[in-house]
Order: sequence, then C-alpha cells, then structure tokens
Amino acid sequence: MPQTETLVIIGSGPAAWTAAIYAARANLRPLVFEGEPSRTMLPGGQLMFTTEVENYPGFPEGVTGPEMMERFKDQAVRFGTRVIQEAVTRVELGRHPFAVTPNYGDPVEALSLIVATGARANWLGLPNEERLAQSGGGVSACAVCDGALPLFRDRVLAVVGGGDSAMEEALYLTKFASEVLVIHRRNEFRASPIMADRVLNHPKVRVLWNTQVLEVLGYEHVTGLRLEDTGTGETREIEIGGLFVAIGHTPNTAFLDGQIALHPSGYIRTPEPWRTVTSVDGVFAAGDVMDSYYRQAITAAGTGCMAALEAERWLAHHGHGESPVLETAEAPAS
Repeated sequence: MPQTETLVIIGSGPAAWTAAIYAARANLRPLVFEGEPSRTMLPGGQLMFTTEVENYPGFPEGVTGPEMMERFKDQAVRFGTRVIQEAVTRVELGRHPFAVTPNYGDPVEALSLIVATGARANWLGLPNEERLAQSGGGVSACAVCDGALPLFRDRVLAVVGGGDSAMEEALYLTKFASEVLVIHRRNEFRASPIMADRVLNHPKVRVLWNTQVLEVLGYEHVTGLRLEDTGTGETREIEIGGLFVAIGHTPNTAFLDGQIALHPSGYIRTPEPWRTVTSVDGVFAAGDVMDSYYRQAITAAGTGCMAALEAERWLAHHGHGESPVLETAEAPAS
C-alpha cells in the first residue's frame, strides 16, 4: 500500500520552499518532490539561472539565485521537511487521497497537495544562448530580475520578441542601457497598440524588423549576435552587452493531465481572488505556475505562504490537525 502523506508539495522554487517552511512549522511534516535537472529547468526553478538577486528583501548585498534557493531549502529541512529529488510524472486527482507518482520511486498518497512547479522561460533554442543563460553570461529571460545588474548598465542590450512582454522588457531596460535593440522576426508587433507605441517612440529604443537570431556570440559573456533578415536571408553580426529573450513562458502543468482547471495560457486557474485554491478541493497552487503577471521570487514566496496556510486550514476542517491561527490586525484603541 502506498504511504499516505498529510501534505505533498511539488516543486522547489521560492513558492515550494516557503510553503514547506510554513507547513513544517505547523507540524504537517510536508513531503517535497523537488524535481530533477533537465535541459531547460533545474531544481530550484528559474532562480537557478540568476547569478545575482538584488531585489529580494533581507539581502542588502545581494545573493546568487542558487544560494538563495539552497538557504530556502535548508530552512525548510531544519523544521522537518522531507525532500525527494525526483520529478512527479503523474497525479490522480479524481480520488482521495490523491495519488502522486514520481519518475522512478514508489507512488505516495496525499491528503492535500500544493502544486508549485513554476514556469519555464521559452528560449530560442540556440546552444550558446542556453549555456550563457545558465552560467550568468549576460543572457536572461527577465529584465526586472537582472536588468539593473552592473554588467548590463550603459551597454547596448537586445530584446527578442514582439508581444507585450517584450515591450515591457525593452522599456524597463531603457533605465539602464545606452541603447535597447528590439529584434522581431516580423514587420509589426503582436503587442497591444499602446505598448508598441511606447517602444516605437522611445528615444533609446531601436527596432530591427524582419530579423531573427541565428547565433549568440561570446564565450564567458555575450558579445554579439549573428542575425538573419527573414525576407532576404542576408546575415550580419552586431555587438551587444546583454540579451533578453522575451518570447513567453510555459507553465509546468503537463503532468496534471487536464485534471485541474487552467487558463487558456496554461497557468493554473485559482477561482477566488487572493486565494490559492484550485478547481480540485484539497489542491492548492502557488508561484509562477499560477501567476503569469508578476513572476517574481518574492510574490512566489508570498503565494507559497498563502497555499500552506490554506492547506493547513483545509486539513483541519477535514479533521487532520488543529485549525491555524492567522495573524490579524488589532483594532485601534478607542
């Protein structure tokens, strides 16, 4: 018979570890499936590709993404979180307890479940692009996360994409770059007109229309791009000091196999605002897997806290543990 767990958490980014910390301190003895390395993802989430995190409170000197995730994990383990270094390949949510099947280990049953599997950035698929992204060599998928770093300041920076996300990335980078090049393979943006107009009218932005990236140049740090004109096929090289790929994200929800309601974009739908409950009773979602808007470490951690508190309250309501006491604001003295 499979072992029955009170709470299983799937994922290992800020949302998952924060949920684990809260759940462990509530004596729920959470079990975390932290995943396995793949070509596009590492246990720890997208922060594993971030060399310096400067916008997370509590780290005035900054911290590397991998170090931050290691410290999150250590804190969760300190309070009794158990960790299995496997990916979950399948869940069965039409029964209770839920069935959770890892890649090669024994299945377990879960009275409650928190899905915090994140979203992976869509890359161009160029070998040197992915290598430099993983090594901190000036290739990124998040301008808000990395754009203010010293290595990008006063440099020519390139943004690949044509949607609203690319427009937002380009406009954000104008605060730090000497020039921002927007590279788009078509002759018009897919972005909303207002966002496109802001980019087209910004004095620091130059658009390279009908252009696609063939190769990312540089060994330790990106130094340039080899480009192709999508109309004529002509190629050329340009020098840049940083590359930001803004062609979208894909939430890691395939293993759910349609058992939870999703948005058309693939992110988990949370029917009630400011809640982490999903369409399946007893299943909660946290982090980038349910957030297509903010996609920041601190917001992911916040939803991890929320999911753990909601799971604890749900378990107590169903006779598993005591009802949690949430902090409330005191009424002002009369």
